This record gives sequence, structure tokens and C-alpha cells, in this order.
Amino acid sequence: MMEISRITESLPYIGMILSQCAQVGLIILSKQAMASGMTNFTFVFYSNALATLILLPSFFFYRSRPPLNFQLICRFFLLGILGCSAQLTGYAGIKYTNASFASTMLNLIPGFTFILAIIFRLEKVDWRSASTLAKSIGTVVSIVGAFIVTLYKGPELLNVLSSVKSLHPFLSLPQSDWVIGGLFLAVDCVAASAFLIVQASILKSYPAELIIVCFYCLFAAILSAVVSIFIGGGLGAWSLLPTTRWLTVLYSGVLGSAFQVGVSTWCVQKKGPVFVAMFHPLGIVIAAILGISFLGDILYLGRYVLHFHFDPWTLKRNF
Repeated sequence: MMEISRITESLPYIGMILSQCAQVGLIILSKQAMASGMTNFTFVFYSNALATLILLPSFFFYRSRPPLNFQLICRFFLLGILGCSAQLTGYAGIKYTNASFASTMLNLIPGFTFILAIIFRLEKVDWRSASTLAKSIGTVVSIVGAFIVTLYKGPELLNVLSSVKSLHPFLSLPQSDWVIGGLFLAVDCVAASAFLIVQASILKSYPAELIIVCFYCLFAAILSAVVSIFIGGGLGAWSLLPTTRWLTVLYSGVLGSAFQVGVSTWCVQKKGPVFVAMFHPLGIVIAAILGISFLGDILYLGRYVLHFHFDPWTLKRNF
């Protein structure tokens, strides 16, 4: 019994680690898809539409779930607005930057989520505890770090595969693109943090994680389709060719929207929104390793000096 209890307690940690791995893979693949001409609007539509179809059977999993009502549907719609906004601005930011930079900027999410959790009384503040002090310091460090990685590259520290980099011209981007991308990603972080707070609020009255994710994906698909019709890139942006596009959409729908958001929602239910947000710094390390090893990304001092040191967020052990 003791062993089963320990495994059960470790599941949220394992789930969030797998979720971060899936997210970094999605960032890298989406960069490739948008480099082929696919817009972030159509990409968000396809991935969420596929995830909605995958999650439809979840309505049969919760036999004792509370009944749906208009107020609850409106909250799902709000979740869709926040999630769609986060995805659209996030993929726009990825288009202007790369995987390691985007993952570094996502380090803002724990700080913003902590601030919003305090405002909406989802997080207790005790300035005498090491936990609260660590989170507060981590919030300041993450925000200051975001400004540094956006405005300052610094010297190159490591460029393992310069030959690979030459095959991907979109990796060599001017400083102005990094700033624009950084601003998009900052908006993404604010929307993603608000998404976690609203999600935690909904879960209190409607503890059916997969159904919540299904409605979220449905509304996100509808909203992104409407936006794409008005400001999309024409019919060519809707094409799923070349192969990179439909493979990325398949990955995003299965491992991105359905798996990643589903696992994150379950972890919000079990551990709270701040717990989920605190795993985003892990993506920095994963993205850096993959970006340097396979995409020829350059390791810049300014983008990692604040993230390869002691992270105040890791002081929080008793989630």
C-alpha cells in the first residue's frame, strides 16, 4: 500500500515532465510548419479541431458529472478565448524566434500565475515562510530575465552544429525580430497564466478534466477559424501539404492539445495552478538541448545566464 501511495503521489510530477517534453517538441515542429507558409491561425484551428474529435468520447467517462448549464458554457468559452489568445500569440512569437528562446520566455508563466493566484485568493501568502519568499523572488527573477533575453543576446557560448544552422536560414534572425517575438511571447504568458487560474476555478465546480479540455479545444478551434478567415494568409495557409504541416498538426492535436492540456488540467485539479506553472522552467533545459543538438541553435550568454543558475522556484518542495 505504501508503494502504491508513493506512485500515486509522483504521478503529477511525471505528468508535468512529460507535458513539458511534449510542449518543447510542439514548439520545434510548429516553427518548421510555419516556416513552410502555414499561419499560426490555421495551425491553431487544425490542432484544436483534431483534439476536440479525440476528446469527444470523454463525455462517456464521467457518469456522475454535474449537469452543464449556460453559465458553465460561458466559462468554457472564456477558457477558449484565453487559450486561443495564448496559442496565437505564442506561435507568432515562435515564428520570430526559436525553440530555446520561446521556452525561456515561458519562464514568465510561474511568476504571472503566482501573482494572479494571490489576487484571486487561490494562493496563500505567508511572508515568514521560505515557500512564499522563494516564489516572490522567482517572480522578480523571471520578469527581469524576460527583459534580458528579449533585449540582450550577449556573446555566443556554444554553437555545435553551425553546418545545420546554415541549412535553416530562419534561425538567423535580426534583433528586431527577437524583440517582436519576445513581446508576443510575453502576451502568451499572461494569457496562459490567466488560463490556469480560470481553469482552476472551473474545476472546483465541475471536476471533469477531459470534458473541460474538450470544450476548450472546441471553442479555441472556432475562434481561430473566425480570426483566420478575416486576417489569415489565403487558401494556401489552409493546405496541409507539404508533409511537415500535417505531421505537425497530428502531433499538436494528439500530444499538444489533447495530451498536454489534458495532463495539465488534471494536475491543476490535483495540485493547483501554481504547481503546473512551476514546471515551465524545465522546458528551457529540454529546448536548449534539442535546439543545439538538432537545429543548430546558438547558446547566447544573455538568454541563459539567468536560467542555468539556482532557480528560486525550486525552493518550493511541498506543493
